[in-house]
Amino acid sequence: MPIPSLLLTLNAGSSSLKFAVYAAANQLPLLASGQIESLGTRGRFSVQSTAVSASGSDFNPDLGPVGHAEAVHAILQWLEQAHAGTRVEVVSHRVVHGGVDHLVPARIDDALVADLERLVPLAPLHQPHNLAGIQAARAAFPGVPQIACFDTSFHRNHPFVADTFALPRSYYDEGIRRYGFHGLSYEFIARRLLAYDPALAHGRVIVAHLGNGASMCAMREGRSVASTMGFTSLDGMPMGTRCGQLDPGVVLYLMAEKGMDAASISDLLYQHAGLKGISGLSHDVRDLKDSDSPAALDALMYFADRGRREIGGLAACLGGLDALVLTGGIGENAEQVRSMMLADMEWMGIDIDPEANKRNATVISQPSSRVQVLVFKTDEERMLAEHAAELVAL
Repeated sequence: MPIPSLLLTLNAGSSSLKFAVYAAANQLPLLASGQIESLGTRGRFSVQSTAVSASGSDFNPDLGPVGHAEAVHAILQWLEQAHAGTRVEVVSHRVVHGGVDHLVPARIDDALVADLERLVPLAPLHQPHNLAGIQAARAAFPGVPQIACFDTSFHRNHPFVADTFALPRSYYDEGIRRYGFHGLSYEFIARRLLAYDPALAHGRVIVAHLGNGASMCAMREGRSVASTMGFTSLDGMPMGTRCGQLDPGVVLYLMAEKGMDAASISDLLYQHAGLKGISGLSHDVRDLKDSDSPAALDALMYFADRGRREIGGLAACLGGLDALVLTGGIGENAEQVRSMMLADMEWMGIDIDPEANKRNATVISQPSSRVQVLVFKTDEERMLAEHAAELVAL
């Protein structure tokens, strides 16, 4: 039976480009997923497919450094071999920042690209690479509709008090406000929870997206009402290499007393803080769990403690809590971190079942727990595909 036309999703980062291929048909069956790693150096292509065996290969070193254009071209070549005779009907891109104006996924044209380029200072680690992926895909798939899906869109209907800073109102009006991120992940979890338990999905829910980037989102009726991330992706939870919540006076001190400029402070807070900075060892929770270094334990304890604070604060925004959903690489797999973060939380209705937690079960709370605690696997690529299919009416 021939495979129908294809839908391609791209999630372009600084050092990797993740992709997924779906049949452009009912239910959007997944055909393949993969990534090109080590962008900027030699590059490595890996893919898992329902049509052919899983494979991986290095790029020809004679090509020199592999960028987004070369990565997208490699995906195109693989598609022509693995799915000969089919055509990519639409390409859907993750774009971290949509600013104030972009509330829903949108077709990409020159005007939208120019608008998104103006937002680069708000997401310097992500937006330039998202745009590089878009540029490469528009060149590789001429005439094919390209869709931008924004990580900030899910949070755009917050009440004013959840979005503003205590600065003169003019700053808010010009766009200095809390945007929130990881929106595609939160939207996927909201849809999954609705299918899993509609009554719970309409209640008071906190979703914790815990990974190298980490944040939490308070939802009511499946909609975001507050998020731990703010104007940039530095705020809220500590992350792999990002600082999380930080007294702004620290930045002033670094400028006045240490002589650091904006570039060096940005490098510190984005690249050398968080778990990596506290531990002095690694940004990866797996490394920290396996280490006997006291500093590694300090980093995990700090991460867990800040998570507890954020859960308490978001529960206050919701006026109580019915469910907590953990997702992301840490949330889905790091049972030790989940245990540390949620221990002794019976006072707010969270009572963890240690055995279920060790098994990475879907429900890790006790049957008697007033707040149900769930572990769901997120799928941002699926969300990209669903938005694109809805927009172009596949």
